[in-house]
Formats: sequence, structure tokens, C-alpha cells
Amino acid sequence: MTKKINSFSDLAKLKFDSLAPDPEVTSPSELLIEKQFLEAHYSNKGRAGKVVTLIKGFQGSSQDLKALAKTLKNAVGVGGTVKNGEIIIQGNFRDKIMNLLQEMGHDVKRVGG
Repeated sequence: MTKKINSFSDLAKLKFDSLAPDPEVTSPSELLIEKQFLEAHYSNKGRAGKVVTLIKGFQGSSQDLKALAKTLKNAVGVGGTVKNGEIIIQGNFRDKIMNLLQEMGHDVKRVGG
């Protein structure tokens, strides 16, 4: 039987060898090395007045699109989805997303109000 953990010092002594990160797995930003020409749109139509940021023009696999969407959502800390080849980010984060995409090496054009 294993010893019961009664303190934080006992907890600190635990070792988890099986939880080491897999070196073959790469981050989503490393997968997207191809330069893209993207458009950042601002929209509230068809969403009951809720504001969203749309990223259009991505050329590539759906897995790469989902990985990029996840990276963008995590960067701004909001929700979103991928529909019809577009990334939909909840809220007006167009400037922050454009800066992030430009740092990743993509060309981004601001479209709309």
C-alpha cells in the first residue's frame, strides 16, 4: 500500500515520469509555417448584435485552420469557432489578432469598420 500524503512537502516529493511531454508533438504555431494572405473582418450581423472578429482567406487543411483558431483564441482568451473556412472569434479583438498573425509571418488586411 502507498503512503498517505499529509503535507505539501510529501506532495512535492512525488515524481511523475509518465507525464513528460512528447518531443515529437509540435505546437500549432510551428505547424503553420506557410505564409497566408488573410483578411480580418469586424461583424455583428446575424448574431443578435454580438460582435465577432472574422479571419477569412486561409488556404490549407482543416486541421491547420483549427490549430490556428485555437492559437488565436488562446492568445486573446475568448471563445470562437471555425465555420465555412472562416475563423470566428468572439469580441472585437481585430487589432490584437492582426498583430499576432503578422508576428507569425502572415499578411493581414483590415476589412470593414
